[in-house]
Amino acid sequence: MLTVRFLVELATLAALAVAGASASAALGWRIALAIGAPVVLGVVWGLVMAPHARRRLPDPARLIVEIVLFLLAAAALGLVGDVVAASVYGVIALGAAVLTRVLTPGA
Repeated sequence: MLTVRFLVELATLAALAVAGASASAALGWRIALAIGAPVVLGVVWGLVMAPHARRRLPDPARLIVEIVLFLLAAAALGLVGDVVAASVYGVIALGAAVLTRVLTPGA
């Protein structure tokens, strides 16, 4: 289950990059969004979500933040017109977040 969760985390970074690159903005802004959004997510994840983060949020706060981040990535995909991918990603990401807590508590 932890492998699926890690793949969802990677898919979240990819979703933000695709959404940024597909945004209806000037080329410079699309490049900035495609690079910046995943970097910001990676920093936030590393600071408060990662298993070895110094200031790791406790559950259920971590679960709530995780769900919000996954929903934001799904919404970003949906906003750029990839509704099917956003829906599939959203269902898988939310399922992985909840199932991880059920099957591997403390992970």
